[in-house]
Amino acid sequence: MARPTTFIAALVVALAVAACGGGTSEPAPTGPLGPGDIERGQAVYKSTCQSCHGGDATGISGLGKALKGSEFVASLTEVELAEFVKAGRPTSDPANTTGLDMPAKGGNPSLNDQQLRDVAAYLRSLN
Repeated sequence: MARPTTFIAALVVALAVAACGGGTSEPAPTGPLGPGDIERGQAVYKSTCQSCHGGDATGISGLGKALKGSEFVASLTEVELAEFVKAGRPTSDPANTTGLDMPAKGGNPSLNDQQLRDVAAYLRSLN
């Protein structure tokens, strides 16, 4: 049988881990997702996407395609674009024309679905 102090210590550690929130800057949504927010999306873009797609979303040669003025981005709904970013695009995908993996969530696993929707709204605002 566990000693009471062992149980209390385990409980304190569990609460501390839960309080960390998984490393995201905003809590995960608890209800239905709202429409994307362009300003929040721009902030997420700058912290996650610009290193490959450029600060102005015009792409970086050898890293990421231009997203500003992109027919691909314009052809998707906000929801579809968020799902695309969530999944990424491996080099094995026949539609991958860069020869580079686009990692799921832009390589930032802490992004939640609302943040992805926000990024999609921002990207669509550029087109």
